Amino acid sequence: MGSPENEKGRRDDEGPRHRVTISQGYWLADTPCTQAQWMAVMRENPSFFKEGEPLGRPVERVSWPMVLEFCQKLTERARSEGLLEGEAIFRLPTEAEWEYACRAGTETAFNDGSDCTKPTGDDPALNRLGWYISNSEHKTHPVREKEPNAWGLHDMHGNVWEWCLDGRRKYNETPETDPLGPTGESAGRALRGGSFWDGARLCRAACRFGFDPGIRIDSVGFRLASGQPPGSGAIQRRSEGRA
Repeated sequence: MGSPENEKGRRDDEGPRHRVTISQGYWLADTPCTQAQWMAVMRENPSFFKEGEPLGRPVERVSWPMVLEFCQKLTERARSEGLLEGEAIFRLPTEAEWEYACRAGTETAFNDGSDCTKPTGDDPALNRLGWYISNSEHKTHPVREKEPNAWGLHDMHGNVWEWCLDGRRKYNETPETDPLGPTGESAGRALRGGSFWDGARLCRAACRFGFDPGIRIDSVGFRLASGQPPGSGAIQRRSEGRA
């Protein structure tokens, strides 16, 4: 996890790079949660950008507690219909899970193997991959309109920031397994991916922000994950993989 010291646009909290093991498989949606998906569970649409064809746009103006409620309701529905087994639940990805999925095996700023060449300008690689300040016209866009990464995940760069389950932990060089940042009720939560409002430097795979979990703004949404609850039995150990 993290970015090398020479990556253009790098922020101080992205280092040092360190090896991470994700010990359990998990499922991650191929796009941010859309307004249609949110409405199917919550029966209302809190989003600001509703003009045109809103149902394919990412849902936004959702706080972290609102997303938690969405996940709980979806889990209850899926269990009642026999669609979840064992300890599996719907939830948010941890910050480590998010970066691992975004990178899809790459170690570059963007998940197609490209570097960030224009941190504050019109970046040619990001134009292919996501909606950001130089191409978004200051609004969200329907999902899947930009190229996916090697694992078929769209909109990991730009469009809307995505809530993570945990807050930002302080990085160090020690290898870790299933790392978790702060998870207390009032702890800030990590946001990843950048948004339509942001320059290319904030849309890089390693870029990390943190906000109060109660914030609701038109550039923040989320991506649904599913699997066992994270964090149980996590230990630090040396590993061969890099998330």
